[in-house]
Amino acid sequence: MELLLEKIIIYGIVGIFLVTVLLIYIRKLRRESQIVEEKIRVAKEYGFHEPVSLHPVVDVNSCIQSGACIRACPEKDILGIRNGKATVINASHCVGHGACFHACPTQAITLCIGTEKRGVDLPHVNQNFESNVKGIFIAGEMGGMGLIKNAVEQGKQAVENIVRSLNGKGSVAYDLIIVGAGPSGISATLAAKKHRLNTLTLEQDSLGGTVFTFPRSKIVMTSPMDLPLHGKVKLFETDKIELLKLWNTVLTKNDIKIEVNKKVEKIVSENGGFRVLTIDGTSYSTKNVLLAIGRRGSPRKLNVQGEESTKVAYRLMEPELISGKKIVIVGGGDSAIEAALLLADKNQVTLSYRKEAFSRLKPKNRGKLEDSLSAGKLVVLLNSNLMLIEDKSVTIDAAGQDEHLQLENDLVYIFAGGELPSEFLKNAGVEIISKFGEAILEHEKR
Repeated sequence: MELLLEKIIIYGIVGIFLVTVLLIYIRKLRRESQIVEEKIRVAKEYGFHEPVSLHPVVDVNSCIQSGACIRACPEKDILGIRNGKATVINASHCVGHGACFHACPTQAITLCIGTEKRGVDLPHVNQNFESNVKGIFIAGEMGGMGLIKNAVEQGKQAVENIVRSLNGKGSVAYDLIIVGAGPSGISATLAAKKHRLNTLTLEQDSLGGTVFTFPRSKIVMTSPMDLPLHGKVKLFETDKIELLKLWNTVLTKNDIKIEVNKKVEKIVSENGGFRVLTIDGTSYSTKNVLLAIGRRGSPRKLNVQGEESTKVAYRLMEPELISGKKIVIVGGGDSAIEAALLLADKNQVTLSYRKEAFSRLKPKNRGKLEDSLSAGKLVVLLNSNLMLIEDKSVTIDAAGQDEHLQLENDLVYIFAGGELPSEFLKNAGVEIISKFGEAILEHEKR
């Protein structure tokens, strides 16, 4: 009897201990869920919850709350755990590296682009990166993958697919012409050299493409990548200068020359291949074309009087060399904010934005902007529009002002985004489709 009583007491103590642990665990889960709920509320308030382009979608029926997706993501608060399941918090901050997708042990995550209400225009490509036009391939940002690491991988894979499809038919100058020398184009160029393809790479601006236009100190890479003819690039927190230096070194070592300042104007089908025409009147014949030109093609202009002035620019190259100037920056995205912050210490900066509030800014940029405003380092004009650009001044229509503001001005920077080169693609026969929440990366369900 005493032994039985002793066992009952022991089991009771163990039971109480287990129940206590369970209650503590449940309370912890509830507390974490409440924290995530608050983060989602803030994200919705600032417009971060709604995805802009590529973003993760969680299948709650497959999620087992391992937290692997959250740990794998180098960005902050893209995903969180709510009510025992992974959920998206700041979808608009996703940069599409796919770390969460690969880390999930139950394949519960799909990377999608667009939403049911907001479509994203993309050229049609298949799993081999080939468009609806046989022989024209597309890789990198224009295909929906903007992160440098992913663009590099796509450029390499696209060339490998081109190699498999090559045949000896036709009399053309090149096996492959690569249009664009950004991350995807450089990777493709190196892969083509590795596979001994007769290749020409054309870049409308300078080596690096969009990366070249970033400010010197801008961090452009946060994770390693595999570069053809070089191997694993183990660089973290890499700035623009360091990355461009690496690319130049690898290209020089492999005796590869990229034709810069060669903007492709038209691609025409010809004798089973293609004729590539540049804006300077040069033409080339090739079996295949790989487009790695990015989604932005050309900067979006405001179409205001005086915009053609030489004091107007659409990218900020070397902010450290600019001082003592009266500058107007137009835009409300991260690029505009970063430019304003970089210039504010040595210049008189006015930031003009057409909406009533900034939305979808990276948390760091928002914090720095608020600090700069508190310190009086720059002026922000919300609900405002640039109306006129003159040699020594600009005119701005600002809400709450009885008359248009006329400001003394030396430089104007416009960050209004870029435009998908739709006409260029359509003229080449490439079909453009709008994706409404469709999968870009999706596990095969067996």
